[in-house]
This record gives sequence, C-alpha cells and structure tokens, in this order.
Amino acid sequence: MVRSGGDPIPTGRASIGTGPAGFRERFLQGEPVETGVRASILASWRRCRLLGLSPDQTDLPFREDFEPDGRIVRAAAPVLDRLQATFAGSAMNISLADADGTVLMRRFGEASLARALPPIQSVPGFVFAEQVAGTNGIGLALAERRPIRVYGAEHFAERSQASACRALPVRDPLSGRIEGVLCLGYPRSVENPALDAVIRKAAETIERGLLEQSSARERALLQAYLDSGAEAAAGTRHRVGIRELAVEMRPRDRGIVMEKAAELIARAQRACVDVPLPDGGRVRLVSRPVTSASGVEGFVIEAVLPGPAPRGPLALPRQIPEPPALPVETAVATSLPLSGAVPAAAPAQPSAPSSSGPLAGTAHRTVAAGVEGGTGGDGTPDGNSGRTPPARGLVMVGEPHVGTYALAARRRLELLSEAGVRLGTTLDVRGTARELAEAAVPHLADFVTVDLPEAVLRGEESADPRSDLRRTVVHGIRDDAPFQPVGKQIDYGPAMPQSRCLASGLAVLEPDLKAAAGWFTQDAEHSAQLLDHVHSLIAVPLVARGVVLGVAGLYRAQGSPPFGDDDRSLAQELAARAALSIDNARRYTRERTMVLALQRSLLPQVVPDQDAVEVAHRYLPAESDVGGDWYDVIPLSGTRVGLFVGDVVGHGMLSAATMGRLHTAARSFAELDFPPDEVLTHLDRLVGRLDREDPGAVDAGIIGATCLYAVYDPTTQQCTMARAGHPPPALVRPDGTVWFPDLPAGPPLGLGGLPFEATEFELPENSQVVLYTDGLIEDRHRDVDVVLEELRVTLSRAAGTPDETCEAVLSTVAPAHPYDDIALLVARTHALDPRRIATWDLPADPARVSDIRAAATRQLADWGLDEAAFAAELVLSELVTNAIRHGAGPIRVRLLHDRSLICEVSDTSNTAPHLRQAAGTDEGGRGLFLVAQLTRSWGTRYTRQGKVIWAECGLEGP
Repeated sequence: MVRSGGDPIPTGRASIGTGPAGFRERFLQGEPVETGVRASILASWRRCRLLGLSPDQTDLPFREDFEPDGRIVRAAAPVLDRLQATFAGSAMNISLADADGTVLMRRFGEASLARALPPIQSVPGFVFAEQVAGTNGIGLALAERRPIRVYGAEHFAERSQASACRALPVRDPLSGRIEGVLCLGYPRSVENPALDAVIRKAAETIERGLLEQSSARERALLQAYLDSGAEAAAGTRHRVGIRELAVEMRPRDRGIVMEKAAELIARAQRACVDVPLPDGGRVRLVSRPVTSASGVEGFVIEAVLPGPAPRGPLALPRQIPEPPALPVETAVATSLPLSGAVPAAAPAQPSAPSSSGPLAGTAHRTVAAGVEGGTGGDGTPDGNSGRTPPARGLVMVGEPHVGTYALAARRRLELLSEAGVRLGTTLDVRGTARELAEAAVPHLADFVTVDLPEAVLRGEESADPRSDLRRTVVHGIRDDAPFQPVGKQIDYGPAMPQSRCLASGLAVLEPDLKAAAGWFTQDAEHSAQLLDHVHSLIAVPLVARGVVLGVAGLYRAQGSPPFGDDDRSLAQELAARAALSIDNARRYTRERTMVLALQRSLLPQVVPDQDAVEVAHRYLPAESDVGGDWYDVIPLSGTRVGLFVGDVVGHGMLSAATMGRLHTAARSFAELDFPPDEVLTHLDRLVGRLDREDPGAVDAGIIGATCLYAVYDPTTQQCTMARAGHPPPALVRPDGTVWFPDLPAGPPLGLGGLPFEATEFELPENSQVVLYTDGLIEDRHRDVDVVLEELRVTLSRAAGTPDETCEAVLSTVAPAHPYDDIALLVARTHALDPRRIATWDLPADPARVSDIRAAATRQLADWGLDEAAFAAELVLSELVTNAIRHGAGPIRVRLLHDRSLICEVSDTSNTAPHLRQAAGTDEGGRGLFLVAQLTRSWGTRYTRQGKVIWAECGLEGP
C-alpha cells in the first residue's frame, strides 16, 4: 500500500506503537504525532477531539427524511449498479452520501455482507458527517472537499478499524457545489492503488449524469462544440480536459485556470492567452465562438498543450476485477465551474488519456514548464512538420452575458466563503473586527476601518453607539493613509456617511467622496488629507440580533474603480456575518467577565490571621473560559490550619456556581473538626445529592469534581492529607528537597460508595506545602511527567517567601496559554514554641481537679497571662470535671499560648457534651453555659484515641 504522498503504509493489522494504530493511540494520550500522520488525518483527529468525540462512540444519527430518489441518486444509481457487478464476490461496500453526509445508497460486492454488517454500515439513512462520526471517508471528503483515503486505525472510531476506504466528492458540473460523496469501503488486506482510477472514473460518470439534467441551452452549446469538428480543422491529434491537463495541479492553480476561462467567456472575444501559475508554470487557453443549432451563441475555452497521444488503456491489477467500460460522452472538470458555463472535455476515444497513464506525467511537466509554442495566435500548428501537433481540449463553454454575471457572482461567493472561514476564529471582539478587515482587503476594499463603542469592547451593549465610538481597527494595502489611529475616540457628525448608516441600519455608498454630502463638515483638513489616498466609500453598520455594535468603513484607493451597488450589497452581507461573530465575541466577553467576577467573589479575599503557616495563593483563569478551581485556608482548633484546593470539572457559570457550593460545604465540614478523609466523604455525598437533585448536572460535569484537603498541626509538626482524584501535592523540606508524596488518589467526588484514605507526614519547620489544580501541570503540548519535573526543579530553587514561590511557579511551570484554570496555594509551615505548650496527664479522680487549677494558674503566671487566669481556671475546672464524670480515663489537659489561650481536655470516650438551657430548679447543667460565656468559642474534635473538648479564651481577660 502507498500513501498519497508516496510513503508506504504496512498492510494488515498494525501493532501497538507502530503504524496508524500506534500514532492514533499516542494522539489519544496527548502525545505529539505531527511527524507520523498525514496532515488531513491529523487535522481531522484534532477536530474530533475538539468536538468531544471518543473512539468508542458507536451511535450515529439516522435520518428517515432523506430523499431516496433525488437528483444525485438518479445520476448515480446506474453507476453503483455497474460497480456492484464489477466487484461481485468481493467484500466491497459501495456507498453514496449526500452533501450532509447522509448515506443515500448502499451496494455490496457480496450480498451476504448486507446481512453480516451492522445496520450502521449497511442501511441507508445514517449520517457519516465528521462532526458526528469522527474521521471516516465520507465525512473527511466533505470536510476536505477533495479525494480522501482513510486506512484502518486512521478512522477515529473503533467500528472501522479493520477496514479502509476511498471517498471522492461528486460535484455539480455547472454550479461547482458538492452534491454528494462516493465511497468505496473494503478490508485493509485488499488495498490497491488502482482503486483511485476506479472511483474517479465512477464519480466522473455520476457528474455527467448530473450534467445531463442541466438546462437545454447549456447542453445545446456543449453539443454544438462536440459537433463542430474543430479538432480535425485544427489538426490536433487528441483532446484533453482540465482534469487530464493537470491531474496533479493544486486546487489553487486549477481555480486560477477556471477563473481565467470564465473571464474569457465574459469578454466574448477571440483570444489566446497564457495563464501564469504561482509556481512559475503556464497554461495556454484559446477562446472562440460557437453557435448551437437553435441559435444559442456562446464561447468555448480550450486548453492547448503539446505532446503525443498516449497509447493503450490503463490495465488494472489482477487483485481487483477490471470494471466494465463506463460510457464517457464528456469529461467534466473538477474545479468550481460557473453557472451558465459548462466545464467539459471532448468525448473519450479508445486511446483516451488516463490521469494515471503516460499523458498525466507529460501534462504535469508541461504545466510546470509552460507551453513552449507549437501553435499560432489562435492555437493552430505553426507549420513545422517536425513538431507534434498540439493537444487541445475543452475547459469551459458558456454564454458571455451569463458568464459576466456568473464571474462576478463567483467572486462574491468566494469572498463570502473565505470570510466565513476567517471570521469568528477567536472569541475576542477586537480580533474578530480585525478579521473582518483582513477578509475585505484587498478583494473588496483597499482600506478598512472598524469603529466599536467602548461598551461593546467590554462585552456590554451600548446605549448610544454613535456617542462612544473608538477606532478599533485600521487595515489596508498600505500603512501611509492618514486614518485616525487605533484607540482614538471617533465622533462622526450627523451628515457623515457613517452616522447616516448607523441611523438607517443600511450600508451607505459614496462612489465619489469629493461629492459626498457632509464629508468635509466634520474635519475639513483631515478629510482633504484623506482624499489624497482614497476616493470611494461604503459605510456599513455592524448590526446583529437587532443590536448596533459599531460601523465599518470600506475605502477604495486612488486609481481603483469606485464602489458600485453590487459592492454595497456584498459589503452589507459581509458586515452582517462579521457582526454576528462580533456579537458572539461580545456575549462571550460579558459572560466570561460575569463568571470571572463570580469566581473571584467566591474565593477567599484575604487570608485569615493564624500563625501555623505563612500562605500565598494565585488564581489564573483559562484563556478560553472560566472554570471551577478554588482554594481556602481555614483556621482550626488547637492552632491547627486546614488547606483546601479543589476543581469542579467543566467551565462556565454552572461550574463557578457549583464551586461556590462545594467551597462553602468544605469550609463547614472542616470547621466541624472532621479529619480530612471524613471531610471528603461528606463532600462526596453532597456532590452525589446535587447530581440527583439537578438532572442537568451530569451533562455539566459536576461528577468529576476533585479535591485535596490537608490539616497541619504546628504543635506536633504533623500534616494529615487526603485527596479525591486530585493531583498530589509537592512538599519542600527546609534544605530544598522536593518530593511528591505517595498519597492515595481516591475517586473523584460524586461517584459515591468508595472510601478515602488519609496519610500523615512530618513537616519540619519552614517546610513548604504546594497545592495546585490540574491546569498547572496538564497541557496539550507537554507531557505531565516533564511538567512535574519542571515543578520539582523550580521549587528546589525557590528559597524565598511563599509569594515569590508562587511567582516562580507561574512564570516557569504554568502553560503560556492555559486552557484550564489554575489555582495555586503555597504554605510555609511554622512550629509553636514548646515553651508555649503546657501538658498534664491525670487519672479520672475528682480530687485532682484542684491540682490542675493550681498548675494552670502557675503556668499562666509564668506566661504573663494573669488577667486570663480567672476565666481559664473556671473553664478547666468545668471541662476536667465533665471528663471525669462522663468520659473515660486517662485524661490529658493542655494549654496553648498562641494568639489566644486555648484550653484542651481530652479523654478516651467518644461521647460529646451538649450545651443546654438549665431550668431554674435544676441542680446542674450550667457548666457548658458558663464555658460558652467565658470564652470566644468552644467545641469538640474527635481523634483516634477519643475526643478533645477545647475552649478558646481571649488574652484581654474575661
């Protein structure tokens, strides 16, 4: 098997790591494969990925309303029947699809295939457009608009891995539109290059069938040419069409030849011209009149090239039976012909040239080197008997007046088609406005200015677009025209063409600016300077969905013909298309601004005061959209601190809103002093409940939210972590050693039913904990392992503050153009001075309560906290008494001197006290009420050994 570019492809099933299967697998894993995959296949794979298609996708849309007896079906039915007979007994699957990719007809070389294949490959009606079926012959031929071959694993979907196919667009010979696609599918083991000639010949026959359904005037002109005997009169030996003339000609070159032929018909003059091609080659075209028997007058354009006629037909290889001869009355051209101009070639003789035979190479060399003579001015032989008579073949036939309008229409359609591809490639208002200018210059205008209101540039609607216009784009064939610069506020007077077009909503044409009403009223000096460079103007409003977005000015330079009414209509259509793209960009800008504002409002605005860690953080939104990344720093009891980082998969307003709900819930669960694994368990249940309550949540991607929660205790320098499908943290020791702990990954939040595991690490003082979301390390163009190594090297060298570490990481590790949000949290650990910690162990004996009160009083005196002694003494007395009465020994008392005084009493019981309102006659029940009144806050946290009752006292006294 041989690629279209000449590189061999191994037949049979490709092993993993080699051939199409290996390249495809590496592409799906995110590895670069530019050097091993054909450009068209790689481009298709990328489009499929952007569309969200997956290889295991099997369902295709099915249309019941397709037309089973349409124009192309009538033209193709005899051809498909003939192909079926040709490939009888083989595993050939012959398909005809319409211009939307819907299969209209199926034929099989072996009848049993129709019963053995799944309906998706055997029943008409399924849609094989690339956007729904992935990379396949039919879809790729429509996307690329040219012959396509797809081999085995080059298919994006798994269903076609064992097959290969060839597909060829079928065009209407008169309009140039793609009417359908002819596709030959077969097992990879029977791949044969001769199928190129078979499918091309079949497609030509279908195109001739479409031509036969065209108008009588067009057929009459073509028949007049065929009956004229011009070949014998000119002394030519054989005839070639544009297909045989340049079978390997690039589409751009072929378009140049066809456009020149249309111009010759429009001129209605005898002519012989050489058409230069961009690569230095030439094609000679001869124009002459022809009149049909019914009196229809037209012109024919013939291509002339020297060289002998080829001898003998192409012999197909034995592996594929030679198809029966397909009758050829005309050989239609493949490039875009014109309405009213029939591209065709003369009837094929038994020795007709084949595109893969000797003539093809000769024709290609002639086009590349140019035509070196052999004819007079009208294309006839020059009389030199030593020269071979030239070949002359029909390129196009048509009526001059029809050709004139068709040529102009074609150019307008080409401009709009090019603009449709160019406009809206970015969701940026300024970028889209520049795309409009680049699409119009130089094919329609020589200079283009675009003025948009400041509100539109911000993503809003302008209350009065005439009052706050700003010059957004200036683009032209030169840079010396004195237009107002970009960024300057533009104030058009009421008589200016731009103001009139904004008021009417219609394009305003000023063929001669010197005579334009109001042109000099705004700024006479500047207007006069501008007239030294331009002389004609079309001012067209940019209106989309009833909203005026701005105004565009199209100018013709001095020496160019003035604008006409057709140009005004074209400018209006072009501006309408551009306005839709600008409005889409504006709406996107507004939505992104709103989502970003919501996202930032939900994130912590300031880091809470605490001494356990020194924290710095960054949030970097994606360039394309805003996601659901978040972080948080939560002070906990016992001088501990909780560090959160999470990511809600997806982008947009829903992801940001969901992030806010998860962020709030995570903070609440953390403040209840749950350990990290339990916090993740509660969050997992919450996400599952959100999915059940919101049917649209699954489509929005709530399932798949990830999270990492770490709790650091400065009294023990221990850090406990748990994660739910989130990237592991990076830990940096004081000596600069960086490691990524082997932390159990856990499932993403929302799956439910699976446990989370917590892991504990010892972090010496001045260690760094680096938490981040996957946007930092995941990049389409970089391997994750490589990025993690870059992160390790960067952190090992970052010896500054956490804020400096954040800057270093974002400048060296973060992708230049992030496609996902990035949340980064860096915490440098501190340790609580052991001299600020006091601990006592005591048995469950009520007699020891007084001893604890006395020891605590002495310790507070040593710390210089005599004013807090009274409240601390009462609190400790109550908490220790409750532990002795209702808990289980041994009992531990701990005092922590930090920003406040923290009293802790722990025991091995799991029962927690509850605050209640005691009645006037109750003898007890007021202890915790007193604790709550004497302290800032109090609570309970559970440990593996039991529980801790804590209370925080202010140092300013009770």
